[in-house]
Amino acid sequence: MKFTATQIAGILDGEVHGNPEIAVHKLSKIEEGEIGSLTFLANPKYTHFIYTTKASITIVNKDFEPEQAIDTTLIKVEDAYTSFSKLLEYYNQVKNNKVGVEQPSFIAESATFGEQLYVGAFAYIGENVRLGSNVKIYPNAFIGDNVVIGDNTSIFAGAKIQSDCFVGNNCVVHSGAIIGADGFGFTPNEKGEYNKVPQTGNVILEDNVDVGAGTTIDRATLGSTILRKGVKLDNQIQIAHNVEIGEHTAIAAQTGIAGSTKIGKHCLIGGQVGIVGHITIGDRVKIQAQSGIGRNVKDDEVLQGSPALNYGDYNKSYVHFKNLPKIVNKISELEKKS
Repeated sequence: MKFTATQIAGILDGEVHGNPEIAVHKLSKIEEGEIGSLTFLANPKYTHFIYTTKASITIVNKDFEPEQAIDTTLIKVEDAYTSFSKLLEYYNQVKNNKVGVEQPSFIAESATFGEQLYVGAFAYIGENVRLGSNVKIYPNAFIGDNVVIGDNTSIFAGAKIQSDCFVGNNCVVHSGAIIGADGFGFTPNEKGEYNKVPQTGNVILEDNVDVGAGTTIDRATLGSTILRKGVKLDNQIQIAHNVEIGEHTAIAAQTGIAGSTKIGKHCLIGGQVGIVGHITIGDRVKIQAQSGIGRNVKDDEVLQGSPALNYGDYNKSYVHFKNLPKIVNKISELEKKS
């Protein structure tokens, strides 16, 4: 699809400086710009590239004035970075605005759905499923029996929503994610063998939740595993049964959260963090990457390390830790002298 400078300026409430009819059909970095591409300049460190870029159109701040000749058409806006982000969102909406049911696919007769439904080839939609308006189910996705999915939600290729789960409005579940697989519930018997504990609950994703590719969220043993509104999950995260994550918490890749742990609102959790089960983490907590959390955490704590310490204490301790061989050598020398 192609857009002219005039059309883009209209979307962004911007002002064209250059050829208003020049068209673009792809996006690029400013240093890698090619004819037919659109880019942006927000960071002053990249200003020199605007004089050499081959991009047909560049979005810039209103106060930008070129100091030498340029070939690119400018669209001046209040904030170039924000405007470019807005344009990316608009581009995605247009690109993903598919409608209709591709074949072969399966939709149970008891399933119901709203307007502007898209179902990709080889997708499966089970019995008594309820889909809202403008729902997009991409190829090879699986929607189990009794699932409810709200308006404007996208389930990308190969994702699986198991039976009885609930997905809210404006959610995104990326490729390969699995929502509602059985929790890891087993109990040993007198022979030392493990018997499976049936996992009879479900998963609830409230509105505006994003789930990254390859992430798994287990159904509850009883009740629900719950992600509150606005939660953002990166790729390859494991969330165990009966976990609850508070509103607008963001979690980076390869983090694992064990069963029945409760995490508060507006938390930031780095990559490869491990969190034990049956603890409570407060609101606005920040956990640095590769930390191990084995205790309850109060509101507003900042943690690092495994087992995790207060962030400031960890940094002070690390100074001594990295000098530990020198300290040991000094002690050995003192012992020899005594």
